[in-house]
Amino acid sequence: MLGSKILPSRTWALLDGLRQWKPAYSPHIQICLLQQQFKSWQRILSTSGAKCAKNQRLKQKRAISEKKLTRYFVDHRRVCVTGGRGGQGINSFYSEPRKEFGGPDGGNGGDGGHVILKADQQIKSLASVLSLYRGFDGERGRSKNCYGATGGYTYIKVPVGTVVKADGKIVADLAQHGEEYVAAYGGTGGKGNRFFLSNENRAPMTATLGESGQERVLHLELKTMAHAGLVGFPNAGKSSLLRAISNAKPTVAPYPFTTLNPHVGIVHYQDYEQVAVADVPGIIRGAHLNRGLGLAFLRHIEHCCFLLFVVDLSVSEPWIQLQDLKYELEQYEEGLSKRPHAVIGNKIDLPQSKANLLLLKERVEQRVIPLSALTGDNLEALLLHLRDLYDAYVSTEQSHRQNPVKW
Repeated sequence: MLGSKILPSRTWALLDGLRQWKPAYSPHIQICLLQQQFKSWQRILSTSGAKCAKNQRLKQKRAISEKKLTRYFVDHRRVCVTGGRGGQGINSFYSEPRKEFGGPDGGNGGDGGHVILKADQQIKSLASVLSLYRGFDGERGRSKNCYGATGGYTYIKVPVGTVVKADGKIVADLAQHGEEYVAAYGGTGGKGNRFFLSNENRAPMTATLGESGQERVLHLELKTMAHAGLVGFPNAGKSSLLRAISNAKPTVAPYPFTTLNPHVGIVHYQDYEQVAVADVPGIIRGAHLNRGLGLAFLRHIEHCCFLLFVVDLSVSEPWIQLQDLKYELEQYEEGLSKRPHAVIGNKIDLPQSKANLLLLKERVEQRVIPLSALTGDNLEALLLHLRDLYDAYVSTEQSHRQNPVKW
């Protein structure tokens, strides 16, 4: 009975015919015909049973490229904000069968919605902030003295520590979680003819339109991009080093200027402290004169608490790289090169690097941490020194009664 429900009567007639079928072909051809017939029966059974339908393979989605999966860290954004327009008032008169001349009853329009910046500690970058925002418009007034609804507020979530600038001047500093700043006010709603009722004018015919919302162009900047910034010339191995100590996946390639946007990786410690390390795109000589993308790169370094100078030990005279890096930072902003920092000698796995390391230690007063981002040699020394710099930064901020940036 169950088989008659699963297979149609036409298929059962075909099976009965196969029982009486006498082979007229070779055994190999008979096997091929029976296999094709079995596949058609299996197709019918699989579509009829729910359990077999689950076993059907789904179409696989296209693999997303690494470029689309990469989220760049953004610490500067230009935003145009416009408040919502106020709703218009209406011109209306009350009228009913036994009260024909009831007087004006046109309500006022609702006010436009504000655009508000709100600091959120869950947001770490300005990458999600769009370049244009517009508030919701207020609704128009209605008859029977009904006012229009006010437009809803538009909230823009920004990271804690965002500085808001207008015309080059700081207008807000969102340093605490939940702190808000009204970026653009909504327009006032229009007046209905009920508003103009007076003893001199008992039947006003005037109704006004709503005002336009405030329009501003703001510049958002993060005071702190990351705790540590990797500073070095192109192809020094900064991206490879960030890959080795964190889960960040910046692009790595054997040619200069592979990294065009900063990436931030998080270094996790056993006591659940997290240190943010930024891979700043490579600096070239003359960057303070805005050669290449110099000023944009140097601005990222300005927002780091302490620095990690990455020097390529495989080149001749690597101490010249360190001098040039400090010179470019000092020319961009006085005192920037004197921030707490560490010197990292990368590519120690190459044969010529060991001899250059001894020469570098003779000419540099600070401690040099030799390592290899490719093989992972001596990464533990870097992580321990990085934690020491982070602890010193936290203690300094707390001594000044300021909240250190936590990730």
